[in-house]
Amino acid sequence: MTFIELSMLFAVAAAAGAINAVAGGGSFISFPALVLAGVPPISANATNTTALWPGSAASVGAYRRELAHQRNEIFLFSGLSLTGGLLGALLLLRTREAVFAQLIPYLLLLATLVFAASPWLTRMARQLGADGGGWFRRAGILTLYLGIAVYGGFFGAGLGILTLAALALLGQENIHEMNALKTLQATLVNGVAVMAFVLAGVVQWPVALVMTAGAILGGYGGAAVARRIDPRLVRYAVLAFSLALTVYFFMRTA
Repeated sequence: MTFIELSMLFAVAAAAGAINAVAGGGSFISFPALVLAGVPPISANATNTTALWPGSAASVGAYRRELAHQRNEIFLFSGLSLTGGLLGALLLLRTREAVFAQLIPYLLLLATLVFAASPWLTRMARQLGADGGGWFRRAGILTLYLGIAVYGGFFGAGLGILTLAALALLGQENIHEMNALKTLQATLVNGVAVMAFVLAGVVQWPVALVMTAGAILGGYGGAAVARRIDPRLVRYAVLAFSLALTVYFFMRTA
């Protein structure tokens, strides 16, 4: 890969890190950029997950206070996150390159729809979770979350939104505690997936390291200006861009 291509991926990763700091959805631009740069789809997905994971892991430390009140939930969800993330990563590694390439536009479409509907999803989930429910209902929601974790290990875009919806279904209402638990679980899902990708040798390390540096820089800068930017404007921009990319990939695979 040329210096110009690496420089462009550094810039894309910086933008993704900033978007994640402000509104989420950075993978909508970083993963397609890798594919468009010529990285094979499965390697692109693994490299993207690896590049963005350190930023997510670093965010966990900022939520120490909120996590201290959720020891039972941490114990319960962490096992599901590690199991689902590993299963999803192994599923990706066993998928043929041509098949995954055909799935890309549909995965982008699903992630775009989830991102667009996130306020509605969270609101509806909170309403459904307000009535509590017994152990049978709770077991069903935890099973649903296991599926979400598998999806996260396989692809991952929109993982945080789906996790928040699952937490709302369980009746959680404190958004700070929900964000803390969501960030920790996303870190675990992606972390175990990264381990599987590294052991399988599908991560393109020069690209991953360049993008990691960009994502850290962008995340730091994005966090610094987040209070000055209306997150809704960033959401609209991400939605427009992800929709355009989805249409492009549908046309490309037609």
